[in-house]
Amino acid sequence: MTTAPRIAVLDYGIGNLRSAEKALQHVGAAARLVTDPADVASADAVVLPGVGAFGACARALRESGLEAPARAAIADGVPFFGVCVGFQLLYEGSVESPGAEGLGVFGGKVGTLPSGVKHPQMQWNQLEVTGNGGAAEPAALQGLGPRPWVYFVHSFAPPVADETVAVCDYGGPVAALVSRGTLWGAQFHPEKSGATGLRLLSNFVDLAAAA
Repeated sequence: MTTAPRIAVLDYGIGNLRSAEKALQHVGAAARLVTDPADVASADAVVLPGVGAFGACARALRESGLEAPARAAIADGVPFFGVCVGFQLLYEGSVESPGAEGLGVFGGKVGTLPSGVKHPQMQWNQLEVTGNGGAAEPAALQGLGPRPWVYFVHSFAPPVADETVAVCDYGGPVAALVSRGTLWGAQFHPEKSGATGLRLLSNFVDLAAAA
């Protein structure tokens, strides 16, 4: 019998994270909320959620003592998935919170959504594959099908860059999903995105099981 991969959902005091934990459990992970750095170090994979303002999340992550183990997991190649503001924290900073530092794993700053559209984007929208990541389909996208619908709630987004494997159209292309090796990030909420979101989380659980 295959042992379910242990996934640490970082609980750094920024709101209710039970929905992310339960969605991961639903697709076969032994996921749990963790506050102890030792639990991060012993996990097969790590999920960094985030809701609210970039600066508040960055500060809370630092003050919780979970920033260092998060950085260590990424550096060691442990499967790592940043979601919503947790995705934004993978970048250097954000115009939303001048002076607040992100993890800086990806270059560039999180910016505002394009002008001429309503802020925040609070709706279902379709993913458009960018073709980044080489000829092979990125593991994150496997089984999602063409132009799948997912659910967004945000006013800011990272730049579209080499790590961006899917965008959505909202006044122009907006970074929606990134993948670089075992490091993934999603601007949308997988746990609120129906079957597509569950398949994405299942792909991540598969990545964790294979690591």
